[in-house]
Amino acid sequence: MWDKYLQQIKAGNIKALARCISLIENEASGYADFLRSLTVSKTPIIGITGPPGAGKSTLVDALIGFYIAQNKKVAVLCVDPSSPFNLGALLGDRIRMSEWYNNPNVFIRSLATRGSLGGLHPKIIEISDVLKVAGFDYIIIETVGVGQSEIEIAGLADVTIVTIVPEAGDEIQTMKAGMMEIADLFVVNKADRPGADTFVKNLRLMLAPAFTNHAKEIEIVKTTASKKEGIEPLSIAIEKVLKNADGNERKLWLLSEKAFYLIQKERMRDVNKAALKKQIEDAGTNFNIYSFVKKYY
Repeated sequence: MWDKYLQQIKAGNIKALARCISLIENEASGYADFLRSLTVSKTPIIGITGPPGAGKSTLVDALIGFYIAQNKKVAVLCVDPSSPFNLGALLGDRIRMSEWYNNPNVFIRSLATRGSLGGLHPKIIEISDVLKVAGFDYIIIETVGVGQSEIEIAGLADVTIVTIVPEAGDEIQTMKAGMMEIADLFVVNKADRPGADTFVKNLRLMLAPAFTNHAKEIEIVKTTASKKEGIEPLSIAIEKVLKNADGNERKLWLLSEKAFYLIQKERMRDVNKAALKKQIEDAGTNFNIYSFVKKYY
């Protein structure tokens, strides 16, 4: 089954790709062997994050349009908040990208965070690796916009774009310790609003290398995504970051965290919480938790 899916995905079969992602999300039998068989390409991943209301989805929509006009194939993963009842994705403003759903060169998938505090899906690395064998020119990942905890995208993406709006002046200081530190590019969206130029000037001063941990100044691009303005300069800035990208310490951190999680999960496979509860209950008053757990390692 999995070999057939891999052949179909490499041939550009979108239905097979969507089905394969669902099977990986649900950890269907054989999915781990399938992942081990992948030869992953170096398809660039563009991460787009920022606070709610910054226009991330509209910006993604504009970028899709730009790349499609350049005869590129684009995959988009939109990480949405989870339903508190079934952990499924609350699709939010996916409707902004509805014109691309039938385009053969665009693949869009909404994913739920499923309680993940990093703003991403727990299987985002696996899904990204599957997309990389599907022949896309770019993979765009839009995160949920949850605030300072949303830093995992910096380890996953080859270029991380933090999107903010001119009215965000009061938020900059609180964001600085989180999302402000992970940006490879800043996009000031809705730049047709009053005060945009002053905001960009103040942001540029704040981001000067002398005042931050960054070794070089980070580029700031003004866009009005709803009008498709500023998208070409943004694409040029993205290519510049991709071209000059060196070793990504944050990517190493994320992969180390993922490796630790997978090893931990495999070693804990035979440990059942219900069985632990029963053993503790049976131990009665003589129970010592430190002696109890010693037999498991």
